[in-house]
Amino acid sequence: MNKDTLEGNWKQLRGKVRENWGKLTDDEIDEIGGRKENFVGKIQEKYGMKRDEAEKEWDKLTK
Repeated sequence: MNKDTLEGNWKQLRGKVRENWGKLTDDEIDEIGGRKENFVGKIQEKYGMKRDEAEKEWDKLTK
């Protein structure tokens, strides 16, 4: 998925994010807004993951 498409479909992906990443608040999910860097940063912060692990999670989410 390209960046523009992903940001446009973020509302649909929000449910998946809530399911898989329950520690994220609605405000944080809004803040992510379909942007990889924001997602990776929040996942690292909330779950203590390394950057490469968080990027793999992003790839799973967006495939």
